[in-house]
Amino acid sequence: MRGPSDPLWERLRAYEVGPPDADFSFVQRLARENRWPESYAAEVMDEYRKFAWLAVRAGHEVTPSDQVDQAWHLHLTYSRDYWQRFCPDVLGCDLHHGPTAGGPVERQRYYDQYAETLKSYEEAFGEAPPPAIWSPAAERFGEQPLAFRVRPSEVIVMKGLPARIVVIVSAVALLAAGFAIGTMVGG
Repeated sequence: MRGPSDPLWERLRAYEVGPPDADFSFVQRLARENRWPESYAAEVMDEYRKFAWLAVRAGHEVTPSDQVDQAWHLHLTYSRDYWQRFCPDVLGCDLHHGPTAGGPVERQRYYDQYAETLKSYEEAFGEAPPPAIWSPAAERFGEQPLAFRVRPSEVIVMKGLPARIVVIVSAVALLAAGFAIGTMVGG
């Protein structure tokens, strides 16, 4: 993993979340909780390290990609590791997670911060961030009215079905629900 020549970067490169002898590693948990291949979760972890470096060294507030934010959220649940080892021993400072308060002003603020984060990433690491982990700012914070998180425990995932069949099944289910509602209200 390429990065700046800096003692902070060396500490981040060597850092692993959680106990080193854990049977189920942080990267394995990150993969499981996000339904990612373990190799992809390992790449996200590398990008989380870069984000942490930027958070300390960029000179401005930084905003993570969605995937990096998932790693950060999970890391925060390892609270002793995060607050007693990562922040003081690796970063040398506290790194607080500040979620948005919502609304158009906040959306613009985070959009601008994210765009600046991408620019600082390129300057610091000498390459564009990987698009499979760092989407463009317009995609990360643009209008996405249908975007939502899927909780696997609340849905049925039908692997291997062509998309057109899933669309047809969904349309039939919506029609059936509409018919049932219409029948109940005397329609």
